Amino acid sequence: MTLPHLVLYGKPGCHLCAGLREKLMAIAPGLFTLEERDITTDAQWWQKYQYEIPVLALLIGEQEQLLPRLSPRLSAPQCRRYLVDWLAQN
Repeated sequence: MTLPHLVLYGKPGCHLCAGLREKLMAIAPGLFTLEERDITTDAQWWQKYQYEIPVLALLIGEQEQLLPRLSPRLSAPQCRRYLVDWLAQN
């Protein structure tokens, strides 16, 4: 079985991005694979996400489905529960 592949868009120095990354890395094993993309390295990503980071997307082939924004107040277990439910529905 292939695990869902999530993409985290962020940038260096973003404390919200770092916080979400830390939680995702803690819960990823066995649940999903995680790819990080630095929006400062691609003009298209920058244009699209500069005011929205951190952005989390489910990669399905070449298509991305954006997840609703996760509250930075969620704990890692709360993020895990949310993602398990969201991934089951999508």
